[in-house]
Amino acid sequence: MASANSAEAAPGATGSADGPQYLPSSVQGAVKILVTGPFGVGKTTLVGSLSEITPLRTEETMTAASAGVDDLTGLAGKSTTTVALDFGRITLNPRLALYLFGTPGQQRFWPLWDDLSRGALGAIAMVDLRRPDESFDVLGRLEEQRIPFAVAVNTFPDTPSYPEEELRSALDLLPEVPILYCDARDRRQAYDLLIDFVDHLHRSSVLELQG
Repeated sequence: MASANSAEAAPGATGSADGPQYLPSSVQGAVKILVTGPFGVGKTTLVGSLSEITPLRTEETMTAASAGVDDLTGLAGKSTTTVALDFGRITLNPRLALYLFGTPGQQRFWPLWDDLSRGALGAIAMVDLRRPDESFDVLGRLEEQRIPFAVAVNTFPDTPSYPEEELRSALDLLPEVPILYCDARDRRQAYDLLIDFVDHLHRSSVLELQG
C-alpha cells in the first residue's frame, strides 16, 4: 500500500507535516508507541497519516535479492520496504505527545524490532485480513514481551469481512485485546483509531491521560 497523506492536519496536531515543528512548551510527558505488523500491512502509511511532523522513513527499493524472500502475494505495486524504522510524532493534548515507531515487517529485521520495542507503552498491531496468518508471529512476540496492544485491521478495498468473534478466534486473541478498523491512508480514520487505542490504554490503567 503506498503512503498517502491528506493535506489536512490531523486533529490535535500543531500544524502541517510540511516543515520542521517543535513540541509545544506545555508538553510535560511523552509516550512511545509501536506500530507493528507483517510485511506490507501499511505501517509506514499509518505513521505518515498520523504524524504532525514530516515522518522519518528508512525505506529502500526492493531488488532482485529479495526475490523468494519477501512474499509479494496480494501486494501488487509494492516496490519499497522499511529496513530500520518509521518515526512520527503527534501531540495528543497540550501536555502529552506520542512518539510513533513503525517496525520492519520481515523476520530478518527482528533484532531491530527487539530494540525498538524497549520502553514502548503499547503497540498497534496492524493486520491485513487478506493474509491473516502472517500476523501470528508479531502477535506472539507482543504477548511474549507483555506489551499491551490492539489489533488494527487495515481495510484495503478488497478486505474480506468476518464477524468479530470469528476473527478473534482465528487470531487467538485474548478477550481484552480490542479489534479496531481503519483505512491507514485516511488521516481522519487513522486518528480515530489512535484515540480508541489510547482510550484502551487509559482504561487498562497503562496510560494516565493528562488534561
